[in-house]
Amino acid sequence: MVVAPEPAVISLHSPRWRRGRIPAYKLSETRIAQIGSNPEFQGKKRVSELPAGAGQSDQPSLIADFLASVSTVSTLGQEISAAGFSDSDFETFGKRLAEETERLRAGFADGHFSKEGPRVGFEVEAWLIDRNFFPAADNQRFLTRLDDPLVVGELSRFNIEVNCEPQLLAGDGLGRLEQELRTIWTRCAGNAHEDVDTVIAIGTLPTLRESDLSLNNMTPSNRYVALNRELIKARDGAPLRIDIDSARADGEHLRTTHMDVMLEAATTSLQLHLQVAAERFAASFNASVLLSAPLVAITANSPFLFGRSLWHETRIPIFEQALEQADTQGDDGRPRRVTFGSGYAGKDPTELFAENLSDYPVLLPVAEDTAPERLARLRLHNGTIWRWNRPLVGFDDDGTPHLRIEHRVMPAGPSMIDMIANAAFYFGTADMLADRCREAEAILPFAAARDNFYAAAKYGLDAEILWLDGRRQPVREVLAELLPLAREGLVRQGVGAGLIDRYLDIIHLRLASGQTGAAWQLAHHQKHGDLFSLTAEYLEHQRSGMPVHEWPL
Repeated sequence: MVVAPEPAVISLHSPRWRRGRIPAYKLSETRIAQIGSNPEFQGKKRVSELPAGAGQSDQPSLIADFLASVSTVSTLGQEISAAGFSDSDFETFGKRLAEETERLRAGFADGHFSKEGPRVGFEVEAWLIDRNFFPAADNQRFLTRLDDPLVVGELSRFNIEVNCEPQLLAGDGLGRLEQELRTIWTRCAGNAHEDVDTVIAIGTLPTLRESDLSLNNMTPSNRYVALNRELIKARDGAPLRIDIDSARADGEHLRTTHMDVMLEAATTSLQLHLQVAAERFAASFNASVLLSAPLVAITANSPFLFGRSLWHETRIPIFEQALEQADTQGDDGRPRRVTFGSGYAGKDPTELFAENLSDYPVLLPVAEDTAPERLARLRLHNGTIWRWNRPLVGFDDDGTPHLRIEHRVMPAGPSMIDMIANAAFYFGTADMLADRCREAEAILPFAAARDNFYAAAKYGLDAEILWLDGRRQPVREVLAELLPLAREGLVRQGVGAGLIDRYLDIIHLRLASGQTGAAWQLAHHQKHGDLFSLTAEYLEHQRSGMPVHEWPL
């Protein structure tokens, strides 16, 4: 998963949503190799593995050395014309960020935002793996050969991201998304074979080792280094303390320590984009928040990390802890950078961006000389705050600003059709529930929606959640109630009947069988006890095109 700010920063969205992107400046392979060959840091990322005296001071100095090796740091469309940032950079950026935040508020109040939608899209993050099913740090050669602007690098050399052209949902929009995903995926698989590798879409790779999450495996792009450096500074050089329990009573408890942002590379996701008319944005955003729990339960696909069986969607706590700022994991009162959020959107959804300004320190003060109406600083700053449902600002083809939702709760995989089915279920249910979510707090308190989300991520389809009728009930029952709503929502938005049947039947059968990607992985491991054979068979089933509810054990 990319450390995924908005288009102006690090996240790479479809070209029509990231107009004017300047190609990223990249460090040479030679320079990366020089840094990676440092014997004190090679293959090391835990405090317990660092040499005596390294700890908190050496790791930031390594990052500083990395930055000092170039005169310019790129953040995808914006150039940082210095090796680091001065107090003046932060001050100037802060003033202009405040101006752009006010400009956003005024533009929304005056009705200047797009009324177009629903327009939809996706990003799928994926792994490159070798013939032994270990991560393959080959994305630079892979991307050079493929030469496709819709397929880009990620934080680690063993991850890539597949993007799509956004589509109007009505008619055969979902079918076009599926065809585009299949076409690009086939090209990616063939291209990876040039390195005797392949691609796999799975939330967290079961065969991943802690030693893979080293700075040696960081993709050679200065934007990642700059962000890593600032996150280390934000927590005063303190280590990241990773603490994830197991959903099973007899399961192992993972406790480890990392110094840098590379732990985030353990997670890959399906990120769905939903652009709606401005006046419907807040309600749609709140519906997305409310739906996060049932959707993560029915799509869970990340039960293993470093050989341990943890949550059904372990990707959730990994990502949150990988990008934490404070050694206290947020207990010091500072807001978390990866978060479920602080509340629903109000009638003026630009208040979410005002919260960004007031509550989150700036990480990347890129003082680019751009027209204020492009909102470059606002978009950049928003991109360094990873809400599980993130509001985004973009522009239509005619330059009109729009608001869209980036729904980030779902993992990548298990199959191509599973992911498009997940998208269809989300787009349909979000449309219907938006009608009820204009006063969201009244139908489900935000604190309950947040608790639901973490319960569903931990226990998958075995979770119990508090739902709209005030009863605590199995999430399976909630999903059964939502399926007819999803169908009605897709019909209302003009989706073809054949496509509705194709995708929602998959969700229905997955729910009836109880076999999500996570459930299949856990059952396979219980039966065979081998994560390598699990990964091999998972890959074989993914290539077959079968939805996960049909996968044999």
